[in-house]
Amino acid sequence: MKDIREASFEELENFVVGCGEKKFRAKQIWDWLWKRGVASFQDMTNISAGFRETLAGNFTFHAAKVADEVVSGDKSVKFVIELHDGKAVEGVLIPQGDRVTACVSTQVGCPLNCAFCATGTMGFVRNLHYSEIVDEYLLLDRRAESIYGRKITNIVYMGMGEPLINVENTVKSVEMLTSQESFGLSPSRITISTAGVTNGIRTLADKDLRCGLAISLHSANPVVRREIMPVSKRNSLADLREALAYYHKKTGDRITVEYLLLSGVNDTEEDAEQLARFCRAFPVKINIIEYNPTENSSFIKSSVQDRERFINVLKRCNMVVNVRFSKGRDISAACGQLVKKRKD
Repeated sequence: MKDIREASFEELENFVVGCGEKKFRAKQIWDWLWKRGVASFQDMTNISAGFRETLAGNFTFHAAKVADEVVSGDKSVKFVIELHDGKAVEGVLIPQGDRVTACVSTQVGCPLNCAFCATGTMGFVRNLHYSEIVDEYLLLDRRAESIYGRKITNIVYMGMGEPLINVENTVKSVEMLTSQESFGLSPSRITISTAGVTNGIRTLADKDLRCGLAISLHSANPVVRREIMPVSKRNSLADLREALAYYHKKTGDRITVEYLLLSGVNDTEEDAEQLARFCRAFPVKINIIEYNPTENSSFIKSSVQDRERFINVLKRCNMVVNVRFSKGRDISAACGQLVKKRKD
């Protein structure tokens, strides 16, 4: 049977009218699904028991559930979220001051196989449907209230997978989360991160979602980037720069550039100068990220001295630079560490 959350509003209207019900029932069902986030027909208490049975006989819920959670010493929490088919993804809650950020996944595994990222070792299993991405938010939001006493304030699409390979479901999930007819979240509180899928960046620009865009760049040297990020073989730095310039022209938004410092790989002064030249085509904010070690990896993080030297070059080039220290490292919940190790 079809997951009821895969039905459009028009499909729901046609279904309820075809069952002899009043058309407004579709709006009631829609509100239960996309404003209250229920995962059971029995929770739709303003709909008659008889019609709830009709719905259950024609639709199903592919509801996700929290299968496991681990708490970090810094109060971040990593969750294993089990999907309806037994596959699983990981999500993270990150508290900071009065904010709680949810890091959500868009794919089971990842096809990109970046050299420094543990998720790529899983291989690619499948894309998440937009309703499953929304389910992640709902599950994490409820846990945030229980753990921290407040709701999620920010969402980052930085978990498992490449959001812009699964661009249709990524876009639809943002639309559902931000629509005033559903959850009504502010798009400015949502950031989509990509390793540089140029067609997807152009799609985001044309959709004008008004959310943030972050680019996992990690090198502005074409040879180095191809070695550590195979996605660059089909999405060259020149094409990426053009796509980002197009994105800025369409949206007017400043782009966040994420740069992971790897000792002896991408952390020289020349690397910093190349990064600054790449970023002159559009306004950016550069986040310098410490490398988080993963199992069987040969990479090591740059020294503090090399990091500061790298940052000073960027500042001399009038770049806006921040250093971002990952949370959840002790529970393998930091950037690049998400990998499902449970058996299916």
